[in-house]
Amino acid sequence: MTTRPRPHLPMRPAWLCRNCAAPWPCGPARLDLAAEFYGHSIALAFYLAASMHEAIDDAYGLGLCPDLPAMHARFLGWLSRARRPERHTTQARPER
Repeated sequence: MTTRPRPHLPMRPAWLCRNCAAPWPCGPARLDLAAEFYGHSIALAFYLAASMHEAIDDAYGLGLCPDLPAMHARFLGWLSRARRPERHTTQARPER
């Protein structure tokens, strides 16, 4: 019998990964999200922004004062690196 790998989903209100207990989105969750939203980077950004706002609300609900720049980096800061395609600048130069 084979077992399916456990998904890396958030556990609220702490916003830790249910699988590895790292702050969500953990590394494996980021890979899963990038694959799930492949070709739909704007939808991924909206999903993560909404998740970030829920995490901030949950932190305030727990009586904590979240570090907002750190939350932004955690939820959204990795997106520009994840969706940036490899660019090969081998364009021909115009002849003079």
